[in-house]
Amino acid sequence: VSACASSCTAATSSTVAEQAGAAMTEPYTPHAPAVLADPAAGYGRLHDGAPLAWVRSFDLPYCILSRYADVAEALRDITTFSSEFGQGPRFTPPAGMLSDPPQHTFFRSLVQQAFTPRSMAAITDQVLALGESLAANLLEREEWDLHDDFAFPLPVMVIAGLLGVPADDIHHFKRWSDASVAAMGAEDPRPYAEDLQAMARYLLAAIRERRTRVTPGTDLIALLVAAREGDRGLEDAEILGVVTQLLVGGNETTTSLITNAVWRLLEQPALWRALVADPGLVDRVIEESLRFDPPVLGLFRNTTRDLVLHGEPVPKGTKVWLHYAAANRDPRVFAEPDRFDPARERSRHLAFGLGVHFCLGAQLARLEARSALLALARHFPRLELVNAGERITPFFLWGRRHLPVRSRL
Repeated sequence: VSACASSCTAATSSTVAEQAGAAMTEPYTPHAPAVLADPAAGYGRLHDGAPLAWVRSFDLPYCILSRYADVAEALRDITTFSSEFGQGPRFTPPAGMLSDPPQHTFFRSLVQQAFTPRSMAAITDQVLALGESLAANLLEREEWDLHDDFAFPLPVMVIAGLLGVPADDIHHFKRWSDASVAAMGAEDPRPYAEDLQAMARYLLAAIRERRTRVTPGTDLIALLVAAREGDRGLEDAEILGVVTQLLVGGNETTTSLITNAVWRLLEQPALWRALVADPGLVDRVIEESLRFDPPVLGLFRNTTRDLVLHGEPVPKGTKVWLHYAAANRDPRVFAEPDRFDPARERSRHLAFGLGVHFCLGAQLARLEARSALLALARHFPRLELVNAGERITPFFLWGRRHLPVRSRL
């Protein structure tokens, strides 16, 4: 943690703690076993009784905003709700795209060229073919794990390809990605340090190799090495931060998007049969899955001034969890919000955030999910759910650790 972040924490923690002690009724405890198993079970209590809820975690109280209007307003107001000290529950140093403008603008302008509509169109056939190939490889198996055998390999192979990671090295990234995600939500991240260091060493070697090339490459790491804004380029550590964010963010969350969508469809077999009969429903399924089961339940912001929210003071320097998933179930915006209904009108969900920090890889995630669902529906029209297994960690991500399925041909 940077000195600035540390001082921010020290200066506000006692004030925040006092405020939390006065206001906290624990209507929603993210780490409680029942909430971990089904976060949505408490959304109604948040919406109706605690639109500003206080929680103590990570040795520091934070508050939760859960109503759609509040979350959307905070996402747009980056001056008041800053990303400067991290979008997770801990105070961390400013880092690349996970910072505020102008630093965020600089990094995003360099990276977004890989995610333009033209760039997505250029890889569409490749991503669709990958989904077909992974599904075809499972045809001889009656029971298999949709998470491990299908939903994980697809996005990691796509993002590794964009980064120029050799196919022979992709197997490392499941372990590294799992460690990165686990460390984000752990009270003590030290057990994951060895894997995180191994990932950093690997990526730094790839960055330095790109710098020695006579002919510039076309993968994303090479583009970041060559990128300039005026006389300024990116240092190795800055590129490492961006690549790590893309690798982890473009991997685990899309895996959960695919797994969550199939899970809900198979819970109601009629919905799976409807997709099999009409693949044109695929985009509606994806958007409803993003609303109903967003892979990121929410991210954190840091208040830059003293506020009053829903009649309660929120001191400067408070971590605020902007709860996307709760906002996506707000009955003020969505009719019958707790019903998974792909037939509903295209929703204004917040699964990818909003404003300047809107998820850069949103269209890539949608493309990968489309590839996955179309391939599975075509190859496995009689797919069945064996069980939903346990959820992934940390508490602010949402997906299945495993999803055992049975295919009856």
